Amino acid sequence: MNKPALIEVSSLGKSFTTPGGVIEVLHGVNLKICAGERVAVVGTSGAGKTTLMHILGGLDHPTAGEVLFEGNSLFALKGADLDAFRNRTVGFVFQFHQLLPEFTALENVMMPLLIGGVMRSTAVQKATEILTEVGLQKRLTHKPGALSGGEQQRVAIARALICEPRLLLADEPTGNLDSRISDEIMQLLNMMHQTRGLTMVIVTHNVLLANSLDRTLRIEDGVVVGDELN
Repeated sequence: MNKPALIEVSSLGKSFTTPGGVIEVLHGVNLKICAGERVAVVGTSGAGKTTLMHILGGLDHPTAGEVLFEGNSLFALKGADLDAFRNRTVGFVFQFHQLLPEFTALENVMMPLLIGGVMRSTAVQKATEILTEVGLQKRLTHKPGALSGGEQQRVAIARALICEPRLLLADEPTGNLDSRISDEIMQLLNMMHQTRGLTMVIVTHNVLLANSLDRTLRIEDGVVVGDELN
């Protein structure tokens, strides 16, 4: 693969200390993700997929190994610098969308821009544009409780992309949806990849979604056991 590496992971480990002893969630993970690549991460529940995604996005720290982003150590970043990386460089989509129920779709999508210090008028304009792009131009003032599951996930995708990140991390983005809506979300994610040149890492149990991406990474018991081009 001739594309430059966006992310390089070396000897990555993650463990948790519990009253019953140490639980090793990831062990000796090595991988490279190229700029613009779409990678599916698959495996049984509890295999370590979500933990890996959280580490790649700077939400959690490893207990061993290193993560490089464009050749620079991700966890050399501290405090406000790491916060800025998560806000501007990475977009996150979760299975249960994690929208704020008291805010409208527009307000939910604006939030990352406002946190980043963008003027409210600019945030409104950009949020309106991206919600229109995901097909929700008529749902701007609706709160999450008034939206369908698929619409909620579209809002979550718009929120993840509002700061124009270079890396999109999605954890089971279709896991709570029926097959028809899952297909629509899969098509939307792939469209966003094409139009924005995103690098995407998607944790999924959806075989069709995984097969629609460039590559599938299989994790079992915290170890990478397969890495294949689709």
